[in-house]
Amino acid sequence: MMLQHILVVDDEPDIRGLLQEILEDEGFEVSVAEDTASARERRRLRRPDLILLDIWMPGEDGISLLKEWRESGGMPCPVIIMSGHGTVETAVEATRLGAYDFIEKPLTTAKLLLSVRRALEADQLQKENIGLKQMASHLIEPVGSSAVMQRLREQAKKVAQHDTWVLITGEPGAGKETIARYIHHSSVRNDRRFVNLGLMPLGKGDSGMELFGSETGNSVHYGLLEQANGGVLFLDEVSGMDLSAQGRLLNALESGHFVRSGGRESVPVDVRVIAATHRDLLREVKANRFRDDLFYRLNVVPLSVPPLREHAEDIPELLQFYVDFYCSREGLPYRHFSISAQNRLLHYTWPGNVLEVRNLVQRLLILGISEEITVTEVEAALGGGSAPVEEGQQWQKSVFELPLREAREVFERIYLTHQLKHTGGSVSKLSKRIGMERTHLYRKLRALGINPKDI
Repeated sequence: MMLQHILVVDDEPDIRGLLQEILEDEGFEVSVAEDTASARERRRLRRPDLILLDIWMPGEDGISLLKEWRESGGMPCPVIIMSGHGTVETAVEATRLGAYDFIEKPLTTAKLLLSVRRALEADQLQKENIGLKQMASHLIEPVGSSAVMQRLREQAKKVAQHDTWVLITGEPGAGKETIARYIHHSSVRNDRRFVNLGLMPLGKGDSGMELFGSETGNSVHYGLLEQANGGVLFLDEVSGMDLSAQGRLLNALESGHFVRSGGRESVPVDVRVIAATHRDLLREVKANRFRDDLFYRLNVVPLSVPPLREHAEDIPELLQFYVDFYCSREGLPYRHFSISAQNRLLHYTWPGNVLEVRNLVQRLLILGISEEITVTEVEAALGGGSAPVEEGQQWQKSVFELPLREAREVFERIYLTHQLKHTGGSVSKLSKRIGMERTHLYRKLRALGINPKDI
């Protein structure tokens, strides 16, 4: 596990040395810079968790550097301003530009450490809040009391205790990301970030920059790999990566270093890799669509998430969980499933697995008017959800009954699937055909649950 990294920027060697000694004694990793130019270079070499920045230095001042960081894409991390002869106006300006705190010299150890700890705690809370918002639509623990699910949770807990790479397989919608988040939550890295890489052809253009970051002049963009440093990198549907991206990512993760797009020097990285796929990766290897070295590196600890039909006894528990989930999280009116409705769903095949359960419950809570969900409603929901686009009028009627957001998603899913068939599953051709930038298009396809390889 990597230590929290603090960058100290001050033109006085004695102060730099003293701060470095104090902070290293407290368990931090410290790098130092004597002016703004060297501060930019240190920040370029490695993403800091906190910066202690002096104002008055030869040449360019600290406030100008603070303003530069703010205007080039936001603050890189919490910044504490230090000054031996600051004014109220200077403190106000620093705060306005995004500094967390303003402390006066001569520094006292107690005041310094208090400000540093509070800044790091505030930053961690902010990241946790962002993470909680992102996780609002995700489970932290897989639902189900069946022997199958109990065994899966036990396996995941055992895996979590070791920092090995993990490969999770299972049908679409079975809950692979839930298991990945459960492993992260149960591991020693649970206080660091869980970064979902998602389905995109990494390694080229904007997508490569999003993963590996970039450098342009004095501007540094930290990519997802660097943002996951110390935590977990989740490779969702890893089979969607092209071969060049697989090689570059494998090299970065095994060596512990990578170079940002446009960069000159390597950046250290320490992440745990959890990958997921619904495809047979060994078959992909034999077909030369997936690197064998990456496959065997990922396949150290394989976990298989069973389809819902193999633990159908968990369906009543899943139905109740999602009813409670949507009532508490989205304020939807409470409804309960009748016995006959539950019995019908117990004998349904669930091709969309747990994700289909979730979507069904949300639809029934939104559209229903009575407290009880009847078997008639369930039959209509199951039938309406699979109506093909060729059935024109029936499809239109069902869409007009939905809220605007859901109706738009239904249309987009059908529209993009239809267009993908015309492009032979080529996202590049689809991007040109519909006039949508490719990176945004991949995000849209993933949000709608569309895998171009399945078209």
